[in-house]
Amino acid sequence: MRSGFSFLVLVTVSATLAAAQTVDFARDVQPIFEKRCAACHGAKLQMHGYRLDRRGDAFRGGESGVPSIVPGHSQQSPLYIYVAGLDPEIKMPPGKQRIPAAEIETIKNWIDQGAVWAGGPGEPTASPDNAVLKRGHGHWAFQPPLKPAVPAVKNTAWVRNPIDAFVLAKLEAKGWNPARPATSPALLRRLFLNLTGLPPTLAEQKQWLADPRPESFDRLVDNLLARPTYGERWARHWLDLVRYAESNGYERDAAKPQVWRFRDYVIRAFNDDKPLNRFLVEQLAGDELPEVTPETLVATGYYRLGPWDDEPADPAEDRFDQLDDIVSTTSQAFLGLTLGCARCHNHKFEPLLASDYYSMVAVFNGLQRPRNGRTELDLPLGSWAQIDKLAARDQKIEPWTKEIFELRGGKANAKKPVAEIDATLPPAVLKRIAELNAEIDALRRETPDLERGYRMQELSKTAPATPLLIRGKAARPGPEVPPAVPTILASTQPTFPAAGERSSDRRLAFANWLISRENPVTARVLVNRIWQAHFGEGLVRTPSDFGIMGDKPTHPELLDWLTTWFIDNGWSVKKLHRLILASNTYRMGREANAAYMAADPENRLLWHLPYKRLEVEAILDSTLAVSGQLNPTMYGPSMYPHVPEGALAGSSDPDKIWKPFNEQDASRRTIYAFVKRSLIVPLMEVMDFCDTARSSAKRMTTSVAPQALSMFNGDFINRQAAHLAARLRREAGSDPAAQVELAYRLALARAPTATERDNLQTFLKDNTLEQMCRVLFNLNEFVYPD
Repeated sequence: MRSGFSFLVLVTVSATLAAAQTVDFARDVQPIFEKRCAACHGAKLQMHGYRLDRRGDAFRGGESGVPSIVPGHSQQSPLYIYVAGLDPEIKMPPGKQRIPAAEIETIKNWIDQGAVWAGGPGEPTASPDNAVLKRGHGHWAFQPPLKPAVPAVKNTAWVRNPIDAFVLAKLEAKGWNPARPATSPALLRRLFLNLTGLPPTLAEQKQWLADPRPESFDRLVDNLLARPTYGERWARHWLDLVRYAESNGYERDAAKPQVWRFRDYVIRAFNDDKPLNRFLVEQLAGDELPEVTPETLVATGYYRLGPWDDEPADPAEDRFDQLDDIVSTTSQAFLGLTLGCARCHNHKFEPLLASDYYSMVAVFNGLQRPRNGRTELDLPLGSWAQIDKLAARDQKIEPWTKEIFELRGGKANAKKPVAEIDATLPPAVLKRIAELNAEIDALRRETPDLERGYRMQELSKTAPATPLLIRGKAARPGPEVPPAVPTILASTQPTFPAAGERSSDRRLAFANWLISRENPVTARVLVNRIWQAHFGEGLVRTPSDFGIMGDKPTHPELLDWLTTWFIDNGWSVKKLHRLILASNTYRMGREANAAYMAADPENRLLWHLPYKRLEVEAILDSTLAVSGQLNPTMYGPSMYPHVPEGALAGSSDPDKIWKPFNEQDASRRTIYAFVKRSLIVPLMEVMDFCDTARSSAKRMTTSVAPQALSMFNGDFINRQAAHLAARLRREAGSDPAAQVELAYRLALARAPTATERDNLQTFLKDNTLEQMCRVLFNLNEFVYPD
């Protein structure tokens, strides 16, 4: 009886104590909120978008996008973390007055007991997330592109294809006319530089001028699109977009091994007219495709192209910085969205949530960078069967190489030459080493080495958990988020697999959604980029920002018509080129109309073709072509242009930072120049080469004094002027008039005017032919398409 009675008392007392410790929201917690928090987070004022007097608002959190209360987990709840002073940067309430420790403990216990909100105010009418997403309702870019009817116009004779009808309809609505067509020589030079980045040769000029009909121009377009020089020109547009460089930046700025293979992959893709949807999928998930090849693996080098800190102060933070580089680049380049701005909180202006950002992080979080400490590693290229066979071979070889290493004295002799070591070894040891080497050689013959490439890898079939970081800090993980695409773009989320055969397959699911008709933005963004490369400005003039803060399209119906046409035609870039280049819109001249200019100074109605300076690559390549020095060798490791000694002198290791200059190799096209983040070739940098630290949607065009100095006095231009002068003497003889005539046709694809001919012949009486060539390379007309 006594034992049973004691047990009953114990149970009763325990239950009573537990009940006494249970926190009641209305009795214990709500008064704290009303007294300590309501002034800033109540019905009248919600600082940082956070309201604490209603359950739904209190749990969801404010503008950071992070849930403020996680039931059962006070240590993951920002509300408790801030009031307890556990965050080094944020303490609530702000100022010196703190909440008493007993009240903080009450809040902690309430959350840990499940954060039951009983007897308090009801749910809000709308969540903060819904308010953010509401910004995008009805926004043009988030609606599926529908093919509009081609508008009727009065001047039907000007319309060669629907592009002209859309452009002309807007002009006629204002009573305007399009500019007159460009002259035949100007149009010829424009097309060559636009498609190949090189001027037409004398023979090509002669052939075109003999038959300058529109139909001949169409055939010329086909001819240029079939040339390998087309891929070299258009690949550079893509490399800008995906922040291509060949070194990592930061203090050591080490070279990225084998990264040039990615550049070559892009050139080949454009030359082969690889459908742009397939092109995207290969870069995002080439290792997750049903059939993996060396080409698809090289494509995934996209993920490693950005800067990388090989010795970060905070490795955990750096890991999320690397993922941020991927998410920001992917969202800007392929979605036209500034999703990177939602890392620390919901986007301030766009309908993008912090949860959208981290759900995109979850798509890529399985990727790992192959490395050995601070040294980046490349990986074998092949089918998975070939790669697995190579790994099995290396696994067999590894113990033998270790044995050989130990037989030669191990670490004690690691720095000695092998021949010196072997001279001291007994015959029996040498015999054993020979036997092991023979076994290794036999295995290597049976399974040869594969080419290697620069790519990421996923080492697990299941992706790691991805937390929503509070304020974007790796040290402040919040709730876990699943992989997803931005909410504003998807009424239904794509299905992301729990695991794949070799990796998570999340990237493949994302890539397939990206190119699907359910995604309203990607095809639009890509079509706009191609239009921009032809006209200098896109139909949307903020090419990587199709959001609310971006520009609206100047011709929205034309953009949607082109987008649907592009999808229906298999995402073929070359077909889109042909369509655009066949239009009279593209063939307009550049002459200005004073009245139109006053009313539309930005040429938003496309009443003429705007002037735009060539990119530095086209300028340098044209110079080499005109001087006769262009080396047509394609592909392979990069070349090293001449860099002045003064530019190298600032390096801590000037003798090793740049390879010795070889003029023949350095005369290859500029796309093959080594791009070192800490040492961009000075002439390229001063002529507005792209920013290699991030995705570059459009090159800047500046006019600064160093450009003139570099173009007139620099080593490259002076060297090419000497080569051109020698060419003129060989091909035109010693007659100044013939030299001037040939120089103009080579450089500008036209004959000089009588005034130009007379002026330069006068110039040559007192100056050398080399000086005249230098002047020619510095004409505005040389660095503009036409």
